[in-house]
Amino acid sequence: MPATNNVTRLLDSHKIPYTAFELPNEKLDAMETARLLGVPAETVYKTIVVTRPKPGKPILAVIPGPNRVDLKLLAIALNEKKMSLPTEREAEQLTGLQAGGISPLALINKGFQVVIDASAQKQAEVHVSGGQRGLNIRLPVSALAGLTRARFAEISLPE
Repeated sequence: MPATNNVTRLLDSHKIPYTAFELPNEKLDAMETARLLGVPAETVYKTIVVTRPKPGKPILAVIPGPNRVDLKLLAIALNEKKMSLPTEREAEQLTGLQAGGISPLALINKGFQVVIDASAQKQAEVHVSGGQRGLNIRLPVSALAGLTRARFAEISLPE
């Protein structure tokens, strides 16, 4: 039985259907996760921490595994002048989560603004991190957006 943590308890409490998958407890990228799960890479979404120049919580950009976040598109979507990518260590400090386990579901009510790439709207379900390394969650896109109060925007481009 896959691990139980705050994310799975949250999903259970909201009666959201999901499937939890256990993976090796190491930092895996979205492409490796897709390969291990035997699912299309474009259904495995990764969470990228992005900072804004003015004071305010960082943004969580949730994008398809094969893509990269486009800072200009994200800035336009959020009416910001400029966005930047923190280092992996800075992202871990900002979120309190390990890289490879950063999940918008684990950061609900922590003040992060969540933006999901518009491509997710073409999917019924997507895979995201379960808030810790080694735990992947497949859930409906509508549930992910609803729980995280996310907005959809074109924020990524193919690598």
